[in-house]
Amino acid sequence: QVQLVESGGGLVQAGGSLRLACAARSIFSIGTMGWYRQAPGKQRDLVATINNIGSTNYAESVKGRFTISRDNAKNTVYLQMNSLKPEDTAVYYCNGRQFATNYWGNGTLVTVSS
Repeated sequence: QVQLVESGGGLVQAGGSLRLACAARSIFSIGTMGWYRQAPGKQRDLVATINNIGSTNYAESVKGRFTISRDNAKNTVYLQMNSLKPEDTAVYYCNGRQFATNYWGNGTLVTVSS
C-alpha cells in the first residue's frame, strides 16, 4: 500500500513563503506526483504536477509564484510557495500515481492572512 505524508503547512502573512513536503513510502516507484488544494466551499483543484523525469505542469493562478520539485532518492516531492496571497488559503493534498491508481495524503492546512 502506498502511503503519502504531507508537512510544512502553517500560517503566514500575504507576501510570505512556505515550503510543503510530501514523503512517499511504497514498494514500487511512483510516476507523476502533484499537489492539489481545496478551499472552503470549493472543489479540489490542481496546483502543480511533476512526472518521474522532472516535467512540470502548473495551474495558471500559481505560475511564477510556486515551484514543484522532486527528490527521487528521498522519495519526496516539494512545493515552494512564494508571494502568497489570501486566495491561496486551502488544505493542500499530495497526490501520487502508481500504475492506474491515484493515492492521496491526508492534507496540510495553509492559511494566508492579509
